[in-house]
Amino acid sequence: MTKTQTTPATAADPTAAAAAAQFLTPVVIGLQAIAVNGKQAHWNVRGANFIAIHELLDSIVDHAQAGADQAAERIVALGLPIDARLATVAQKAAPTAVPAGFTQWDDMVRDVIADMDAVIIDVKAAIDGLDEFDLTSQDVAIGIMESLEKDRWFLFAHVAS
Repeated sequence: MTKTQTTPATAADPTAAAAAAQFLTPVVIGLQAIAVNGKQAHWNVRGANFIAIHELLDSIVDHAQAGADQAAERIVALGLPIDARLATVAQKAAPTAVPAGFTQWDDMVRDVIADMDAVIIDVKAAIDGLDEFDLTSQDVAIGIMESLEKDRWFLFAHVAS
């Protein structure tokens, strides 16, 4: 009979794993919130720029989900669990600026940007905090930052004067 291993084949440094979980968990939670709230915005945006914003929000949701998955998988790869269940996201995510109902496109864009800005703060903290513990986890955070900042730029271009 063969033994089934329940932990990663290579033992992660417990300090690095704890740091990854500490700094990447808020990123996962925030990105999951962007995914949910981005869909809310996608369904309820109104106005002259509807189709452009509607389609851009789908892309932003996809990127948020991919970033959350990458950060969560990094934590799990280091041997720790992640809790990003809907109840956990609702409890721990920053309050959303995205409203529940129909909203004109320019207000909706500003609201989504505000939600993204809250997550960017957590990503910056992860980049800074992981520098001395785990460069691979820091690289994950840097990649997420690149994607978030690009999506924010695309949205911001709609309301910039």
